[in-house]
Amino acid sequence: MRINRLAPLVLAAALAACGAPSARRDSASGTMSGLDVLVADDFRSLRGKRVGVLTNSTALDRRGRSIVDLLAAEPGVNLAAIFTPEHGYAAASESEHIPSGRTRVNGKDIPLYSLYGGGIETMRPKPEQLQGLDVLIFDIQDIGARFYTYLATMGMALEEAKTAGVDFVVLDRPNPIRGDIVEGPILADPNLRFLTPTAYYQVPVRHGLTAGEMALWHNRSVGHRRLSVVKLSGWKRSQWHDQTGLLWVPPSPNMPSVEAASLYPGIGIFESSNIAVGRGTPIPFRWIGAPWMKAEEIVSRLQGTVEGVEFSVQDYTPSKSVFANQACHGVKITVTDRDSMRPLAVFRHLALALREFNPKEFEWRWDEVKRMVGVDEFRLLWETGAGDEAFIALFDKGPRDFEASRRPILLY
Repeated sequence: MRINRLAPLVLAAALAACGAPSARRDSASGTMSGLDVLVADDFRSLRGKRVGVLTNSTALDRRGRSIVDLLAAEPGVNLAAIFTPEHGYAAASESEHIPSGRTRVNGKDIPLYSLYGGGIETMRPKPEQLQGLDVLIFDIQDIGARFYTYLATMGMALEEAKTAGVDFVVLDRPNPIRGDIVEGPILADPNLRFLTPTAYYQVPVRHGLTAGEMALWHNRSVGHRRLSVVKLSGWKRSQWHDQTGLLWVPPSPNMPSVEAASLYPGIGIFESSNIAVGRGTPIPFRWIGAPWMKAEEIVSRLQGTVEGVEFSVQDYTPSKSVFANQACHGVKITVTDRDSMRPLAVFRHLALALREFNPKEFEWRWDEVKRMVGVDEFRLLWETGAGDEAFIALFDKGPRDFEASRRPILLY
């Protein structure tokens, strides 16, 4: 089956965008990723070009074929370089830094560049790595939280592609935790993007954007006139990833399921504290714990008060990360209604319960909290003993402000 040739979606200064025509659906039901749309178009837009791809093992088409294998096998497409983000190409690797080198794909020897390890500047493609490329493609499954690093890598690659005069193409994928829900404060300090990939964009914690939309958002300041987005076909903003028909590949070692991803924008914030968040247990980001945690009191206080989740007492001995090999009392979070569940509300209730029941033991690392939550006001409310209503007001402001400003770049 063939579709109309994809037209570039180019952002001018006034955000005048020209979208690609939707691909006609094949016999499979569900969503077609940007990669699927490119395959259906027989890679016509890439023929005769030297192509680099920034990707990992999440970049599969509906038949389970990787973008790297597809590009390497496609006649007329010259796959010239592979770039990988945190965790490397395999994504399930426990290592955060995979060394650069070369790899063989379809009998071809191709440079492999790692964009992680040694500081934020190492996350940028180097000019010599982009030299000779006609186009750099981004195809990675994100999970919808501002402090997840893959879209920060995308943003830096977009900036470097502009400088190098290389086309930049995003093969879009769904926001796996829905694209119609926004939560949490907007990152306030623009200078944090120079320090950490966890605070690269001035958007809410749960931003509700796809990778393509985040590229368009960022390009309002970058101004790369040769940015294109190959849009999803058949995706609705109200869908979760497991409702799309697309394959779920864990985007990172501790993101095994959509349920873990659904809680991550909230539970992930606790990584700026002195409690464990389930790394090294069977249920990462669905459990918090510490040797001193008064889990029974927390569960008793919260049970039945937070919409869409249930809390239960669960002890674990994490095999790694915080309190590795130490027995921990903890709270297991079970999602009972993910459409009504709000991960930032889950975080808020658990944090305030910890402040009440473990005031001496529980501690924040405030520089990291600012990067995760995004605003200094959180610390002020915490240290002055503010109640739940004050935190609700703080967390609700970001979505209200963001909804209007993001509307021009929404593709779906």
